[in-house]
Parts: sequence; C-alpha cells; structure tokens
Amino acid sequence: MVSIRALTERDLPEAQRIIRDAFGTFLGAPDPETFRFPPYAHARFGAEHIESFAAERDGELLGSNFAINWGSVGFFGPLSIRPDYWDSGVGQRLVAAVSDQFEGWGTRHAGLFTFAQSAKHVGLYGKFGFHPRFLTAIMAAPARLSGSARNWSRYSELSETQRAEAEAATRELTETLYDGLDLRAELRTVFQRKLGDTALLWEGDSRLAGFAICHCGPESEAGEGVCFVKFGAVRPGPGAEDRFAALLDACAALAVAAGMTTVVAGVNLAREEAYRAMLGRGFRTQIQGVTMHRPNEPGYSRPGLFVLDDWR
Repeated sequence: MVSIRALTERDLPEAQRIIRDAFGTFLGAPDPETFRFPPYAHARFGAEHIESFAAERDGELLGSNFAINWGSVGFFGPLSIRPDYWDSGVGQRLVAAVSDQFEGWGTRHAGLFTFAQSAKHVGLYGKFGFHPRFLTAIMAAPARLSGSARNWSRYSELSETQRAEAEAATRELTETLYDGLDLRAELRTVFQRKLGDTALLWEGDSRLAGFAICHCGPESEAGEGVCFVKFGAVRPGPGAEDRFAALLDACAALAVAAGMTTVVAGVNLAREEAYRAMLGRGFRTQIQGVTMHRPNEPGYSRPGLFVLDDWR
C-alpha cells in the first residue's frame, strides 16, 4: 500500500535520483542516469517556507513533491515519480498532499509549472482545480556588464540590521504586486544556504525600486555557469520599464561577480511588457511551459507588471 509522509534527510539522495530519472525519461534523455538536473531535493528540503512530501511503499521511496509558501501565493514541484510507477495513482496522492498543505497555510493563489505539450500533466492537475493560463518562457542571455548597472547592492554584504530592513522593503514592494505576496523566506533561504545572492535596486538613498533573488552555480537550482533569477520584480507604475532594465543589468553584474556566464529567468507571457523588454535586451527562450492556477485568476501575472519568476 502506498503511503504519503514527510520527506526526511535520509531520503534525499534517492529523492534526487528519482527526480533525475523521471525528468530524464520524460524528456527523452539517452541515458537518464547521466542526465544533469538541478539538485532540487537538496536545495528545497528543510527550508523555512517549504514542506516536502514522500510517497512510499514497503519501505521504498516512490517519489516526492514540494510545496512552496510565498505568503498568499503558493506553488508546488518538482513532482516526480519513479518511472516504473507512472500511471499508478502515486502522482495524485502527492498532489493531494500539497493541496492540503495550501489549505493549511491559507494560500489564496496556488499554482505550478508544467509541460504545455503534455495532456496527461494538464489533466492530472486539472482534477485538483488548477487551470492552464499563459505560457511561461524560461529565457537566457549572456552575463555582460552594463554601464547602467548602478545604484544596487547585494543582500549578503549588508549588516544584520540592514538585511532586516531590506527584507521589510521587499515585503512592501511585493504587496503592490499582489496582496499578501511575500518573498522574505525565499530570500533568507538563498542567503543562509549560500545558494546565491539577492540584488537590491535602489531609488535615491533608501527606497527599494526592485530586487532579484538569484541562484548561482551547480549546487543551487541554477546549474554550471548560470545565474538563475528565482524571483525578481520592480515597483510598478511610471518608470517601471526603466527600473526593470536596471534590475536586469544588476542581475548580470551579480552573475559576472560570481563567475557565472549566463543569466536565466522566467517570465509569464501575460506580463507582455516584461517579456518584450527581455527580448529587447537579448534574452531568448530556452524552454517554455504553462503555468496552472487555482483559482483561475491571473494573480500577479498580468500586463503592466515587470516580474520574473519560475514555478518549476
């Protein structure tokens, strides 16, 4: 009988192996065992804003799933099942677990990123009330220094008091994007686990204009030579496009400082101005998927908002 329980630290090597094999098999990798995939299990397990779930049968790990809490917003993934247990109902059990977690957190807007071409995946998540909306493009550009990368700082270089002030400022900014959206725990996790850093863009001496939480390198969710923007946003309203350009330059500068050669970021195509701005600055789509939302509402994926995120 299959049971769902909390993932444990002892499970992590096998959980990561299953993630690698499952995605490698689905994507048609010639040898799933050598398929390179981000260490999601290790990067996400035990974080203050993440709950991790395991599916087990007779002491064997069959798969895992992760629920991520961004305040009023939550998403889950990666959901992975051992390929020999596909179509056995294990995936539904793990989706039910994260759905219950969202209810416990009081999440108002829940979602996920999945393969747009897969009717099976869209159908599975649809059983739990998730609706496919716009595509999300995962885009990449070379990391190059720009003269406009100015008036920004790194969260890691602030004092403890300054870090607390910066966190509060990010909370105030995300509130203007969607009521209750809160990235502070994500920011702290990246810092505490040395997964990367956060670029803070300033207007004047003290007003936060934007920020970008970035993973860097193979021990994070980014990959070798990559600076991956897990979440980035600028203050909406007049001048937002200029602030967005400056934030992209700050991400590139952070990447160069960390020895990374590429910047990767996701943008939902409902944020049409942000998508066009990224195209104009040399970003090109590597892969694209569809985000599914519960309820069937845009959340913060709507025109006029310059936001980067990745719900993978």
